[in-house]
Amino acid sequence: MKTLTLLRHAKSTWDDPVARDFDRPLNPRGRRAAQTVGREMRAQELAFDRVLASPAVRVVETLEEIGNGYGRALDPAYDQRLYLASTDTLLDRIRDTDDQVSSLLLVGHNPGLEMLVLLLTRQGAGELRDQAEIKYPTATLAEISLPAERWENIEEGIGTLVRFIRPRDLDPELGPDEGAY
Repeated sequence: MKTLTLLRHAKSTWDDPVARDFDRPLNPRGRRAAQTVGREMRAQELAFDRVLASPAVRVVETLEEIGNGYGRALDPAYDQRLYLASTDTLLDRIRDTDDQVSSLLLVGHNPGLEMLVLLLTRQGAGELRDQAEIKYPTATLAEISLPAERWENIEEGIGTLVRFIRPRDLDPELGPDEGAY
């Protein structure tokens, strides 16, 4: 049995005059949301054997704030291939994971993460899957249980979404904001 956890970066800002999308930082609300999700991860005693992440500034800052809430740094391995990665790229990276890793946390971007959740889980597989299909907001964590002994055997539709933690569910003030990504 493998556990795949997907974490979308927290809200970033378009107001900061950076030259590249890659360099966009978190906004204050995004920082607060990431800390809140980190505290929830600690409360639910989530742990990971390996953390892979996009090296984009907003992902790096999300992980820093998650660590502040979680109580310790998550020590990610940054992988340029995960920046704005397609579902196929994400799946290839997951399948390349060493089988000694039982629990993998992947931190990145939409639409790739949302599409990956939907690809790995079956339609009509419960309320959490339905919520993910409607929207995968920033700073949201999705945990998928995968009945496989080897990462290379991960296939479409085999997973079960067992957690879908949205910042707004933890603090209503972190609810939808159409102006930030």
